[in-house]
Amino acid sequence: MPADAFEPPAHRGLLTESIARRLQNEIRSGAIPVGAKLPSERELAVQFGASRNVLREVLRRLEAQHLIEVAPGRGSFVIDQSTADARSYDALYRAGRPTVRQLIEARIPLEVEIVGLATERATDEQVVAMRAANDVMIAATDPIIKARADLEFHDTIAAAAGNPILWTMLSSISGMMFEMMLRSNSDPSIAQPGVPHHPEILEAITARDAARARNHMREHLSLALRTYGADLDLTLDAMAAKHIASLLDHPPS
Repeated sequence: MPADAFEPPAHRGLLTESIARRLQNEIRSGAIPVGAKLPSERELAVQFGASRNVLREVLRRLEAQHLIEVAPGRGSFVIDQSTADARSYDALYRAGRPTVRQLIEARIPLEVEIVGLATERATDEQVVAMRAANDVMIAATDPIIKARADLEFHDTIAAAAGNPILWTMLSSISGMMFEMMLRSNSDPSIAQPGVPHHPEILEAITARDAARARNHMREHLSLALRTYGADLDLTLDAMAAKHIASLLDHPPS
């Protein structure tokens, strides 16, 4: 029987996030240098105490982020991140060690404007897509699925704004947003106060009330300023690593 048969799906997702983050940080910091060959899936599975399926997903993610190149029959190699086309916006942002507070400060003006435009421009199909993403988020018990659906909700609103520059700007911080959403959706002290906000935003969009939509989005994003406590001034990387470790030790019921 495969090792991951004993791992609950939510645990597998959190373990994938944790291992991927560790390898990303080691590659970006130079601890694993350009040209280095990563250990095999089997060796990484032993090193991290995870199944090979988890490590396979981790390596797929690193490849998608242009951190490694997988050479069939030879292995996975760290590639040069110094060229402009290889270095993602996410890597550039993280090089500045942004804090949770700084991400919130960036999101408020961006998403308040986005939701105002989306309220004026969204098609009926786009509103249905927003509602579907929110329904998945509410129904999900797996914190990874819940956070991804939360991200999809905000991304769908950005697409409905009809401005590809604004959508690209939001997409460029989606990795950091996901880390905040993972914390927000799996911490009852944050999740419960935030529960009404998505439906209020949806209601305002449906009513084509841009001022109300903007107000609800501002309140939604500002909530973290009141609920994150000391974590507000941690770097996003430190906050995410700390929270993922706590979830692995004490999974949400």
